[in-house]
Amino acid sequence: MRGDPRSIPNRKKAAVMMMVLGAELSGKVMQFLENEHVEALTLEIARLDRVTPEIRNKVLDEFHQMAVAQDFIAEGGVVHAKKMLENAFGQDRAGEMINWITQTLQGVPFDFLRRADPAQLASFLADEHPQTIALILAYVPTQLAAQALARFPAEVRADVAERVAMMDRTPPEVIRQVEIVLQRKFNAIGQANLTSAGGPKALVDIMHHVDRATERGILESLGNRNPELAEEIMNMMFVFEDIVQLDDRAVQQILREVEMKELALALKGTSEEVQQKVFSNMSERASEMVKEDMDFMGPVKLKNVEDAQQKIVSVIRRLEEAGEISIGRGGEEEMLV
Repeated sequence: MRGDPRSIPNRKKAAVMMMVLGAELSGKVMQFLENEHVEALTLEIARLDRVTPEIRNKVLDEFHQMAVAQDFIAEGGVVHAKKMLENAFGQDRAGEMINWITQTLQGVPFDFLRRADPAQLASFLADEHPQTIALILAYVPTQLAAQALARFPAEVRADVAERVAMMDRTPPEVIRQVEIVLQRKFNAIGQANLTSAGGPKALVDIMHHVDRATERGILESLGNRNPELAEEIMNMMFVFEDIVQLDDRAVQQILREVEMKELALALKGTSEEVQQKVFSNMSERASEMVKEDMDFMGPVKLKNVEDAQQKIVSVIRRLEEAGEISIGRGGEEEMLV
């Protein structure tokens, strides 16, 4: 993620803040959000690409300044806030911050389109009148507008470009009416295009610190919106090596569901700790047979080992969903009844 943080959608900034807070604190924050906000934010975290240190620091600085400015406004209104901000940050910066925060509080026209990428925006506006396209491109970030404009046919580009150049002041009621119509259209068809995953590992780290109810809600929502992403995250939530974290009774139950040859393949190349956890929950004869199978098969392809491990992970997930075993979570306290 690069560029001016003010051109970054607020939802993506929130995702950056969650990454900065870390998995444990982010998991606690998630528990105070409404379900729809949790769903939207987890999707944004999963889609989050690489964040440069510069952007991270600027987002943090913006968050701090916005918090300070809003505190000042709450204490004594905009005039009081401006005086306080001038003392804190200087006259020029204070004026800039006041304009910025008042625009944020009032809402920027077509803000819901700022989270679309250029291809999505061009596709969304393809059937709109050139004047409508020009109006929207005049309000979205300039880089987004430029990249979206380049995706229109040449004759449409020229028409829209001319209308942008000739545009003067548009009555607020006209802007609001156009915004309402497009918001409805976007809600109906736009969200389906916002499902590409860019950072599932970060989301998994956070979900390890939320409670079980929140985790299930997130996975169910993701499963409805993006089954492939949900499956990827579920696979990452528990990896084969995590078997060392299970209690002996759970391991024994898992082993009853697994073929010995599959187990031998899955254990190839694993740590001594993993192997010891498994062998200690088997009879001496059974563990010797698995060890012999491991020696007999010789070198094997890594993909085959990973496939075998994933089959066992699937067994573990099935047993957990059936309530036959329990997989602990960082943010969940065990309850006795």
